[in-house]
Amino acid sequence: MSMNKILPRLYGLLVSNIKASAPCCTTVRLQHSKSDVNEHRAKIMARGLPEKKPLPKVKSIILVASGKGGVGKTTTAVNLACAMKVIEPDKEIGLLDADVFGPSVPLMMNISGEPMLNDDNLIEPHINYGVKCMSMGLLVSGENAVVWRGLMVMQALERLTRNVAWGPLDCLIVDTPPGTGDTHLSLAQNLPIDGAIVVTTPQSAALQVTKRGVNMLEKLKVPIIGLVENMSHAICHKCGSKNFIFGNETKQTADQMGLKIIQSFEVDSNMSECINSGKPAIYALPDSTHAEKYRQLANTVFKYISNKDMAEDEASEQ
Repeated sequence: MSMNKILPRLYGLLVSNIKASAPCCTTVRLQHSKSDVNEHRAKIMARGLPEKKPLPKVKSIILVASGKGGVGKTTTAVNLACAMKVIEPDKEIGLLDADVFGPSVPLMMNISGEPMLNDDNLIEPHINYGVKCMSMGLLVSGENAVVWRGLMVMQALERLTRNVAWGPLDCLIVDTPPGTGDTHLSLAQNLPIDGAIVVTTPQSAALQVTKRGVNMLEKLKVPIIGLVENMSHAICHKCGSKNFIFGNETKQTADQMGLKIIQSFEVDSNMSECINSGKPAIYALPDSTHAEKYRQLANTVFKYISNKDMAEDEASEQ
């Protein structure tokens, strides 16, 4: 017998039993106020969510996220981490590639080889350009596909975060995968995230998905630092004019969401060579417009972290 037939019969038996055990004049009814329902939901959510625990010796964690794939999110994360190290050489910066299924940080940071374990049985992150890096791409060969269910992804993230000798770090940049799935939920529910940068491109399709990504971060109570717009326009080499080949709707969408565009990057064919060679633009093209804008973005993040720390110190004193 199918479940479609079994369930109605079970429900009918349950109702019959209730009526038989109750006086004929009694009506069995459940009624709750809206506040009761909200309180019940809050208790269930609180019971189901894990306690957020900071990473040992890691002061700040910044997510780089995007609802849409292919918008240059990893390029932004890589160059942001390197730019932060360039403008503040005394700061310790880390870069976590949290894209379990499609890790690109090893290619862009020119790192390879299985990492070593230290005496505390923690994974030692690879270091290049002064940035500590960890990625699933270092644990599996480049041609092997990671075919895992959600629970295994969360377990992998747990290892990539808490089983790595990150500290001491002033800031950990986390490159997240596209979408609004298990990775973002796991990170936001387990780690104290200081802020997020949302990356997008000007196409209507990308901006529509970007709104979903922003909505997800807001639901997870992750503060959003602002939007980074990639492929904003192309510059004509002959006349120097700007061509908005992918549209020009980012500003309007940002205003609708109440967010600022904290940096905007034009199309540059040299960026592909930087990616393929494993040398970030901040090093490969230090005098370029892109490199300067990445330095500005790094300053924006440092200022955001500083202001947030000051606000928390003032709140704790009151």
